[in-house]
Amino acid sequence: MHIEPGLVTGAKAIVGYATAATAGGYALKLGWEALRDTGLASLALRSTLATAAVFAFFEILPHYPVGVSEVHLILGSTLFLILGAAPAAFGLALGLLIQGLFFAPFDLPQYGMNVTTLLVPLFAVQALAGRIIAPHTPYVDLKYRQALALSTAYQGGVVAWVAFWAFLGQGFGAENLTAIASFGSAYMLVILIEPLADLAVLAGAKSLRGLARSGLFTHRLHHSA
Repeated sequence: MHIEPGLVTGAKAIVGYATAATAGGYALKLGWEALRDTGLASLALRSTLATAAVFAFFEILPHYPVGVSEVHLILGSTLFLILGAAPAAFGLALGLLIQGLFFAPFDLPQYGMNVTTLLVPLFAVQALAGRIIAPHTPYVDLKYRQALALSTAYQGGVVAWVAFWAFLGQGFGAENLTAIASFGSAYMLVILIEPLADLAVLAGAKSLRGLARSGLFTHRLHHSA
């Protein structure tokens, strides 16, 4: 989902910094709430795990350019379900930053746009989870349709934001529309894979109830709200 260099240039790129600042402010709010609820050690541990996972998603898992961006398997809903919203947000932002600093410096000018593209769909997943998952249901007991809804919300949000940046930078010409459509179509494969990954990870987490109080996981993974 990296925004390609040159897609959005000049004054238009400022929009990315503005949206990233807004998303970052909300992530800090979530972080403060998590710090208050679980303590610094748990928040730091889960954020570190999320950062390492996101870096691996970008650098190790297959990724390939399609249309206006690249298709990555970024398991945003999985991170949310296992680690919680704040650690997932910090991990997405930091993992993306580390990748840019050490492996893809040409992506740094687009960091604001890229981090917005990752974080805002995560916040949408958090809101959706509150609506479709009953308060008494631990995340390890999710059904496939719930995992699919969360995955679709995240990946659909990524596609929507990439399309927004492409329209902002290149307009509504036929070539740009075709490139956006190609990217969106390719990302549908991710939507097919991620719910299965979610359920597989949750099934593994169910066997780790003994670690429920270790601070490794979000409280909601094994407990009701």
